Amino acid sequence: MTHHLVLGAGGVGRTTTAALVAQGHTVTLASRSGRVVERPWEASNPDAVEVVAADAGDAGRLTSLATGATSIVNAVNPPSYLTWDTDWPPVAAATLAAAETTGARLVIIGNLYGYGRVDSPMHEDTPLRPAGHKGAIRADMWAEALARHEAGRVRVTELRSSDYFGPGTTPRTSYLGDVILDALLAGRPPFVPVGRADAAHSWTYVPDVGALAARVATSDTSDDAWGRAWHVPTSAPRTFDETARDIARLAGVKPRKVRVLPRPLGTAAGLVVPFMREVRETRHQFERPFVLDSSLTEQTFGIAPTPWDDALTATIAARRR
Repeated sequence: MTHHLVLGAGGVGRTTTAALVAQGHTVTLASRSGRVVERPWEASNPDAVEVVAADAGDAGRLTSLATGATSIVNAVNPPSYLTWDTDWPPVAAATLAAAETTGARLVIIGNLYGYGRVDSPMHEDTPLRPAGHKGAIRADMWAEALARHEAGRVRVTELRSSDYFGPGTTPRTSYLGDVILDALLAGRPPFVPVGRADAAHSWTYVPDVGALAARVATSDTSDDAWGRAWHVPTSAPRTFDETARDIARLAGVKPRKVRVLPRPLGTAAGLVVPFMREVRETRHQFERPFVLDSSLTEQTFGIAPTPWDDALTATIAARRR
């Protein structure tokens, strides 16, 4: 049994914690507020987790919490999409400092922004060519972490996934849940602000992120898991239209066609709506095929994504609750 520090109590932080507890480990789960309502691990071992309040940008606090821990899992998600430039750098610096000082391995929960505009499925060796400042922030975070790994100062890995869905996702973090699923359950046509309804897109199930994070966090330091990125096991891509039809079928609700805000209107809205201005950088992800290939991870670790229908069914049930 080992001990682990998980930063961030959103869907990924909670599922990572639950997966570690299921393997017999103990966890300190840290969030800014120190309040965690949903605790999926309590049914099996409520005493295995200590929930604490911590600022993820406070290196001293993180170092104290990480002392004696085997790993730090950085599952932090800044509260505002508009302030990544100021929110991410102190968190990246603090987690690296804590890992280097304590010797804890660092598992970074990443995304696909760093790849920029792609013309084929994304693999772990796809070059990082960010299309904007958000992608550049994530790419720079990984470059600094990898440089310290290669210098022997830390043991680090990054787990990259596509857009989240699943039980326990926090508000404004799931296109599939917040925009498509909730509208269909309410009897409305889904209306998405960017993209094309017929563009193939990968969707990553949050519990699969937690399962891989727990698997890697408990890997031996000599394991090949470290010093590189991995793609979270993810099902075959589905378009907005296909996803909406699948949800309607599994939820037993009326199928409805997905509506998309025309691109010129989205561009114009960006002049007055900050979120629409920020989303311009990533709208290519929904306007053209955006496909994550996770076959290397699946083969290396012997794990697979949760079957698509099973994952959607669990997500539907959670949203209805």
